[in-house]
Amino acid sequence: MPITRLAAFAVAAATFASADAAVITIQTGYSSAGVQVSAAAYRDVVDAAVAASPYGSAVLTSYDIVSNQSLFGASPANIAFKSTINFGLQAAGSYAFRAGVDFGNGGAVFLDGQAVALNNSNDMWWAHDYVNTGGVFTINSQALSAGNHTLTVYGLENCCDGGQQVQFSANGAAFQNFSANTLQLTAAVPEPETYAMLLGGLGVVAGAARRRRHGKRA
Repeated sequence: MPITRLAAFAVAAATFASADAAVITIQTGYSSAGVQVSAAAYRDVVDAAVAASPYGSAVLTSYDIVSNQSLFGASPANIAFKSTINFGLQAAGSYAFRAGVDFGNGGAVFLDGQAVALNNSNDMWWAHDYVNTGGVFTINSQALSAGNHTLTVYGLENCCDGGQQVQFSANGAAFQNFSANTLQLTAAVPEPETYAMLLGGLGVVAGAARRRRHGKRA
């Protein structure tokens, strides 16, 4: 391959790398904690439970009717849930989110580290239907920039571990389930140091090619 073509290919690869799949991670742990006073309290209690007494951790291909029992064959009671969805946007837009859950002792939702939903007033069970609003977290009309974002759902379940689901809506369109193939993570823009290393490497390649050509002429 000619050096100029090789250089162009390498720069393009570094700059326009393909988007990575969205990453959906669910972690559960044992917790008998009750209703919490704030979103931050739910986050702290759940984080402690999944670290100290884990049932399991899994990366999902789709967030659709998920439970502690179905994922890990674990207890249907006294569960701390943490769902972390890392996703990317190719362009800025308005995004809504909703989660149908079974959190008998309530829970909270964070978007990019900021609390956007809290329910500590009732036994949350959506019964697989979003019309049951008492069991649903709804986050409307969030103006998000292009790039990568994180949605995190925390909850505490006393009994009985019903299947859960998390969805998004882009710019007013119909809701759809989060999956590894939706809202894919965007490639990071290389730092200036990366370009310098790349160009330095290409210089070495070019020098070697010149030496080979001179060797053939000798």
